[in-house]
Amino acid sequence: MSIAAAQVQNTSVITVPVPLGDRAYDILVGRGLIEVAGPRIAALGARAAAIVTDEHVGPLYAQALSQSLQANGLRSSVITLPPGEATKSYTSLERVCDAVLEAKIERGDLVVALGGGVIGDLAGFVAAIVRRGVRFVQVPTTLLSQVDSSVGGKTGINSRHGKNLVGAFHQPSLVLADTALLDTLPVREMRAGYAEVVKYGLIDDARFFAWCEANWHGIFNGDLERDEAVAQSCRSKAAVVVRDEHETGDRALLNLGHTFGHALERITRYDSARLVHGEGVAIGLNLAFRFSAALGLCAISDAERIEAHLAVVGLPTRLSHVPGGCGTVDELLDAMAQDKKVKGGSLTFILAKGIGQSFIAPGIEAEKVRAFLTGEINASRS
Repeated sequence: MSIAAAQVQNTSVITVPVPLGDRAYDILVGRGLIEVAGPRIAALGARAAAIVTDEHVGPLYAQALSQSLQANGLRSSVITLPPGEATKSYTSLERVCDAVLEAKIERGDLVVALGGGVIGDLAGFVAAIVRRGVRFVQVPTTLLSQVDSSVGGKTGINSRHGKNLVGAFHQPSLVLADTALLDTLPVREMRAGYAEVVKYGLIDDARFFAWCEANWHGIFNGDLERDEAVAQSCRSKAAVVVRDEHETGDRALLNLGHTFGHALERITRYDSARLVHGEGVAIGLNLAFRFSAALGLCAISDAERIEAHLAVVGLPTRLSHVPGGCGTVDELLDAMAQDKKVKGGSLTFILAKGIGQSFIAPGIEAEKVRAFLTGEINASRS
């Protein structure tokens, strides 16, 4: 469905299918979906569900979701964790695995991830390994998780060596993206999620990026544009996942901006007071296009256009925008060396020939990266 068609129809729920054979599932996008989550989840045929959430989201929605599940015939329990990136840890993994087993969740039952990307990644990994795999449902509560981490089956936790280095591919059975939940999301979190929305336009859809430039106010205000932005982002990601489920090829394009962004997150020790994931991605997107321009791959005007748009939304765009500093060039390079896209010791970047023209660039010479980062850091000090 085109953006224009979705606006004309004004449908209450948009369904985005993810056709993966026997692992196929639907992403449902719309306002008020959490109010009908019970019957939607019960339709999957489980007898019990363990809801994994955090101390921010749980008090708002966990009890109502649990009661809705029970009203539809599912025995349910709630597992609540501290909020924040530090929760994606071995300690939390052990805690949730034990809690799911104590709740007597069987292979035919469900783990329900109620929260943002941290909860979705952790709960999905738990579902992948408990009893060698149980089904799970994503109920993402942030813009970032609705358009990115809840879709595609990537699950995992962080290691001291880097982000998401321990995990598994495990597809959900259903994704319920209730866009009304974003009404109370702090503006900083909305901005962070918006960086991932823009990313889809920058990868291979210049028209969607232009649409974002024209309609971002509606996305933030909760108008029809929000539902369509979430749905279009999910369509874009689903199409890539179907082509390359386990990231052996095209799926790496979804990491546009992430090699730089993940390095910044590691430098800041995953301290959300300094930098959240979407902010790292925003800076990373800008760095990826400026690096592409420095290599003569794209016009500097493309990089400037992207920076102007993300800046007007309120996102950071430069290394100098990282509170407390971005570290030295050597520290950044060391952080990048732990990236999952490293092959044979060489970094693979996602670069661009223009807006909507990203491509996978393996084997980028370390000295070219060093020279670029040195220039960026020096510029931030001037």
